[in-house]
Amino acid sequence: MSEEARGRPAAVLPLRPGDPAEIGGRALLGRLGAGGMGVVFLARSPDGTHAAVKLVRAEHAADPRFRVRFRRESQAAARLSGRWLVPVLDADPEARLPWLATPFVPGPSLAEAVDGYGPLPEPAVRVLGVRLAEALAEVHAAGLVHRDVKPGNVLLALDGPRLIDFGIARADGGTALTASGLVIGSPGFLSPEQAQARSDTAGPPSDVFALGCVLAYAATGRRPFDAATVAGSLFRTVHEEPDLTGAPAALLPLLHACLAKSPADRPDTTAVREELAADSPVADGSWLPAPLPGIVAERTAAVLSLPVPEPPVPEPPASDPGATAEDGTAAATVHGTGRPTRRRLLRIGLGAGLGAAAAGAGLYAARGARTGGGKAALPRHTIGLHADLSGDQRESGRAQQRGAQLAVSHFNAAEDRPFDLELKVRDDRGEARTAAEVAGRFVADRAVVAVLGPTGDAGFTAAAERYEEALLPMVTVSASPSLLNLGSRQALFQLRADTTELGTAFVRHLGAVERIAHTAVVDDRAATGDEDWGLVERIQQAPPTGGRVTVHQVAQDDGEFDAAAAAVRKSGAGAVVYAGTSPSRAARCALALRRGGFDGPRMAPEPVLRPERSRFPFLQEAGDAAEGWLCVATYADASRLPAARRFTAAYAERFPDAPAPGPAAPFALEAYDALLLVARSLRRPSEGGPERGSTTTRLRAARYDGLAKPLGFNPADGSFEWLEGLFLYRVEQGAVKFLGNYRDVTEPV
Repeated sequence: MSEEARGRPAAVLPLRPGDPAEIGGRALLGRLGAGGMGVVFLARSPDGTHAAVKLVRAEHAADPRFRVRFRRESQAAARLSGRWLVPVLDADPEARLPWLATPFVPGPSLAEAVDGYGPLPEPAVRVLGVRLAEALAEVHAAGLVHRDVKPGNVLLALDGPRLIDFGIARADGGTALTASGLVIGSPGFLSPEQAQARSDTAGPPSDVFALGCVLAYAATGRRPFDAATVAGSLFRTVHEEPDLTGAPAALLPLLHACLAKSPADRPDTTAVREELAADSPVADGSWLPAPLPGIVAERTAAVLSLPVPEPPVPEPPASDPGATAEDGTAAATVHGTGRPTRRRLLRIGLGAGLGAAAAGAGLYAARGARTGGGKAALPRHTIGLHADLSGDQRESGRAQQRGAQLAVSHFNAAEDRPFDLELKVRDDRGEARTAAEVAGRFVADRAVVAVLGPTGDAGFTAAAERYEEALLPMVTVSASPSLLNLGSRQALFQLRADTTELGTAFVRHLGAVERIAHTAVVDDRAATGDEDWGLVERIQQAPPTGGRVTVHQVAQDDGEFDAAAAAVRKSGAGAVVYAGTSPSRAARCALALRRGGFDGPRMAPEPVLRPERSRFPFLQEAGDAAEGWLCVATYADASRLPAARRFTAAYAERFPDAPAPGPAAPFALEAYDALLLVARSLRRPSEGGPERGSTTTRLRAARYDGLAKPLGFNPADGSFEWLEGLFLYRVEQGAVKFLGNYRDVTEPV
């Protein structure tokens, strides 16, 4: 598709009747070309940059196998960011018509250049080879194999070539999508292992072979294994030597090495680069021979002179600025730079609160562009919300979605704001695999300057690694503190206490308030696989009042806790800490302690209070045995904070059917604060606008007086300053009561 659609056309063709006016928030200016797979449009982003948007044809969109391939292309390209690769700006493989956007490169393809103007001179071939070797090194370092390196997938820009199209790329050693016996790739630029339909053996050396074919083509104007038929070309690739007639003599040794029949005999990309650069220094100047630089300049000028498309006519504000898509796990993808049209609203529906949090939903909230009163529309910056909206931790994810929506609305309502915010939400459904996919999609979406989340624990580590690799700021307020050590990470921000710090509230309350000399810890970590969770160790290392700590481990298959309760009673402990993360198992522990006659202070960590459908399994299952239990949490009850009164009122008005922000809807207020912290860290238009790396740096130095707690980082080591962020709750008369910051509780309760 890319050969026909991206390289060949010398001009931008007009849009046809039935073509969309915009895709993914980018206004379409014209057609760059069309092929059997779909159409590629030239599009203009709201910030004025141009993109090539590939839109798949309906008949292919209906083919599940094609969707798998297209999803693979977008995910593969999203993992890459090398200079000589064309990155993915945005994509939605799950849309009704899947699409993918990349930066627009106005230069011709190598195929068009050689076919139209003849072979390249040796210096240009060397530059071409060095840069393509660097691009393939990036591909291989990411664990991928391109598998379709050919002249049509190489675009020629003034500063160097660009390698495009990862439609059949796959992980090195991964499973091919096609059936055995099917040749994958483009005949004439295939390795022998690909030509023999042994795609399972096609690793990085296959790309080196294809690179040799491309360089031979660039130097001679012919395919090295050309034949009258496809079958003849494949036979020559496997059994005959390449035709390199006309290739510069200095290039012949490297070309023969790249085109070796055995993968083991081929050089790697580093050796290719070193060999090509040895005799001819590579510079970024005018490397292309005449008349190619002039053609690139003419196409660039032609694109820049295209008229600005008319914006959509704004409609009256809807009851909620967010809209939920129907297209599976992806965010809504075809939307306007203004408000959605009435037809669009009818198709996707409007949602607020829980209605907008359906599985797989995408949400674009509060565009707030200034269009009236003669004021120009403000720049718009997109913040992603990576949330579990339909899995085990959906209550927290939905609460954070509502808090983030409210923050965006409040920010965009300020008259003196320097830009508008947009919220893009993706649901990982509480699944590890989907969480990694969501992270990849946010990374690929170049409009996203920061991500709030993940809100849940599933797949957290893999997702966090994706964000860190891309230096896309990831700000989480709710993920379990034991999941990842963020101390050495540049782009990851955890706005809550870590495993060691969480125990500080237990030690202080039992020591300074309750004056407990002997604390018993019921260690239930084995049941839920939380062995690295540091609460037990923290209490052992700093015993309350400097007294005694005994640890009573519970076996994974022990569901009654009677033995542990008996051991606690026998030890003479004055207080019990339940060290586990299961509300149901904590309830069974509470029941066992009551049966054993223990009535001293009992404490548990935040996960025990995890709500499900606005109810608390711990309270429901423990009944009267839960009375008096204290829980340490990293979220506040907004309704009990004087500073959050306006937030609470606005939240109730905006989401009247949702539970109040607090224990039943945890982290809503924290998400509100976190989003505004990110907004404070974004560069203003006068400073060049936001960029992921600069946003990461500014976030680490930012401070924000949040409604729940102050937000800031230690300048010495970059760690989050958490002292104000630990809170105590107590179960009273079957309900959860907020006591406040743990340091403010000074009397036994």
